[in-house]
Amino acid sequence: MSSDDIEVPKELREFMLKGAEETLLGQSNGAKRQFRYGNLHIREYDNKFLVHTDKIDPRKDPIGHLAYDAPEVIVGLACSILVGSKIMKKFLNDKKLNKSNVTATIISSIVAGYVGYITSKKIKKYLK
Repeated sequence: MSSDDIEVPKELREFMLKGAEETLLGQSNGAKRQFRYGNLHIREYDNKFLVHTDKIDPRKDPIGHLAYDAPEVIVGLACSILVGSKIMKKFLNDKKLNKSNVTATIISSIVAGYVGYITSKKIKKYLK
């Protein structure tokens, strides 16, 4: 649960806004289902709902949503692409491109992306 989430216990009230659409957009964070209603992002768990407001509805502007509401995804992708391309370029320049080097490049790219994502997510949380 982030500091922006509002928790609504199901025992208090089972609710769902009329017109809310079930969606796969957004991090589920272990939720059974997710819904969108305008800029509201609603996650349903066994015993509660967690609700927060996004600045931009990802169904209308996915790039804007990533930039303003989930920049850590962009940072993770950028780290992954940057590290992967640098390592691959080195192997190509050394003419040592083989299956194990391609595998090492892919793994390094994934690790770099994950580290960039987690680090920027922690920075985002710290700055709030």
